[in-house]
Amino acid sequence: MLRNVANAHTQRRPSRDDRPGDPILFKGYTLNPFQVEAARAIERGDNVLLAAPTGSGKTLVAEYAIEHAVRQGRRAIYTSPIKALSNQKFRDFKNDGLRVGLMTGDLTLDPDAPLVIMTTEIFRNAVFEDPERFRDTDFAIFDEVHFVDDVDRGTVWEESLIFAPPHVRFVGLSATIANLHEFGEWVRSVREQQLTVIEHSKRPVPLSHRLFHPDAGVFQLEQRARAITFHEKAAARETRHGGREGRRERERSRWGDKRERKQGRNVRFGPRPYVMLLDEVVHRQLLPALYFCFSRKECEIKAERSMGRRLLDRRERATIEAEFHDICARFELDPDRDPGLVGILGRAMAGVGYHHAGMLPIHKEVVERLFTSGLLKLLFTTETFALGINMPARTVIFDLLRKFDGVQMNYMKARDYLQMAGRAGRQGLDTSGLVIAILEDEDLIEGPLSRFHSGKVEPITSRFNLSYSTILNLYDRLGSKGLLAAYDKSFAAFQAMKGSASARQKKRAAAHAALATRVQVLRDAGYLDDDGLLPRGKVAQRINGYEIQATELLFSGVLEQMDLHQLAATFTALIHEERRRADPKHHRREAGPLMKAATDAVRRFRDVELEQGIGTAIKEPDWGIAPAVDCWSRGGSIEDLERMSHGDAGDVVRTLRMAIQMMRQVGMQVGKGQQLRARLDEAVVAVNRDVVDAKRQFELG
Repeated sequence: MLRNVANAHTQRRPSRDDRPGDPILFKGYTLNPFQVEAARAIERGDNVLLAAPTGSGKTLVAEYAIEHAVRQGRRAIYTSPIKALSNQKFRDFKNDGLRVGLMTGDLTLDPDAPLVIMTTEIFRNAVFEDPERFRDTDFAIFDEVHFVDDVDRGTVWEESLIFAPPHVRFVGLSATIANLHEFGEWVRSVREQQLTVIEHSKRPVPLSHRLFHPDAGVFQLEQRARAITFHEKAAARETRHGGREGRRERERSRWGDKRERKQGRNVRFGPRPYVMLLDEVVHRQLLPALYFCFSRKECEIKAERSMGRRLLDRRERATIEAEFHDICARFELDPDRDPGLVGILGRAMAGVGYHHAGMLPIHKEVVERLFTSGLLKLLFTTETFALGINMPARTVIFDLLRKFDGVQMNYMKARDYLQMAGRAGRQGLDTSGLVIAILEDEDLIEGPLSRFHSGKVEPITSRFNLSYSTILNLYDRLGSKGLLAAYDKSFAAFQAMKGSASARQKKRAAAHAALATRVQVLRDAGYLDDDGLLPRGKVAQRINGYEIQATELLFSGVLEQMDLHQLAATFTALIHEERRRADPKHHRREAGPLMKAATDAVRRFRDVELEQGIGTAIKEPDWGIAPAVDCWSRGGSIEDLERMSHGDAGDVVRTLRMAIQMMRQVGMQVGKGQQLRARLDEAVVAVNRDVVDAKRQFELG
């Protein structure tokens, strides 16, 4: 089966996307029909909502809008959901010769440039704090606009679309959206300009989807019944010989049944299924491959176990070693003093690597650059690698079709599957991209496999849930009635307009009541009154993320009693959430008096929330990371930081970078000349060094 895939040249009938139109040349390309349609919409003053597969040329539409704005003497904003994608877009546009700015929270570079790249949160915050800065902005491009459906962050996209200045036009870019036209109708209801909705379904490199089970090998979905028969025969054969079940029971009695723990794999003996599949992929010359795991530890284990494959010849090993040292020289890294870099090189010399969010940001950067060289043949990675970053491979492999959703192991969404599968197939190199999912026994027999191969994705759903900061900003501008009217503009309200009139009214009343409850919390806590925002509210509206906790600490007076090291630990504790420990008896240092005072300050607001029946109260400080941050701020090493935090280095660095942003924002509210402002500045300097210093890493690269 894999032999056929490796040599396939897919034949396709012309579709409506293939119909010829008047050619438009742009940046040396002849735009295809959907790009032409988008370009014409931009020229006549429309907003554009475009859904198209990964790699089909959506970015060219964004570039057309940017050039149109700059040509008119106006500016453009390009937003993305993650900092890594923002950084990549900054470099891409800068390489095109544009003057580009960057604003990600970690970094602010040339914010007055004609084109500014920023995360969507930064855009939303600027809309509330300083809408005047957009007076000469023509376009805001929203990359990955389907993030409206993200539980934690989706409301940011809605707020941006609703509250951005009326003259700003939007270009929304997305992968496939099932309810694209419903979403488009909502955009029409909140923006003044006409909207052109464009749906393009053809990938430049088509995908071939396959399944793998160790008893059946690689097969197509249509051959599932035959694969089940092979599996049943193999199971019966092993049972007759006292094999599979007897060995499984002995193993389960020793280690416990992983399925009963709702995660992990069934116990299997002999060659592991992924090893069998990789043997075939390597033999059929279907590399490079991205192997998606939903566990950081699985990525690391599988990469280490694959080092014996030796996927590179002598010349390739010499080339990748030279590339590695060039990257280290550029970033001023010393592999002799960094065991993590030594490990990256050792794996890379075998053509293997791993990549996940728990790695140090600089280590991830090294792995990404090695992968783009084409010499990392096998990269084990988590799903974050698939989000926007343009690093395709010949083959994509799924370790599982299920992942932990916070409660239990569930089959992933088709949209998530296609986002990752879309990394298969390199334009100009492959005639098709190959996607293979490894199945467990229950997946083979009962799994909803057609969900992943049908090409259909779930509709996006509004996650509108105004933060306290947003409520304060809107209350300041619009008052309580305007706040309720703002909800009525949301995609959530738009989607709730289904069903009978009484059902719609009930939904609207429930949403208004929930919003009124949060306003009452802010009243009771002293953030606002009938006349507008009170001093607490004015501070909180200018802090983005953990705004209530930071405000409560500031007004309690506890921060004035802290030295720079305690300030660093406190702001990090506001963000930090301890990962579940393998050893629940791990010793935790007793909280000191200032820690207790800080926690009590935050609990003042939580108590008000609980009195009003708020289900999910604001987060309390988590002091588990405090000793590690204290050590780091006093000059400790990254090894000390990782060891004392009992977490992955990448997580700790990300938390420290967020704490730096918070300390800077709070410092701005304190005012110049105050001792607390000076100590906050000192705390930022103490923490923002070496691997934590995002600006230095970016500028070196």
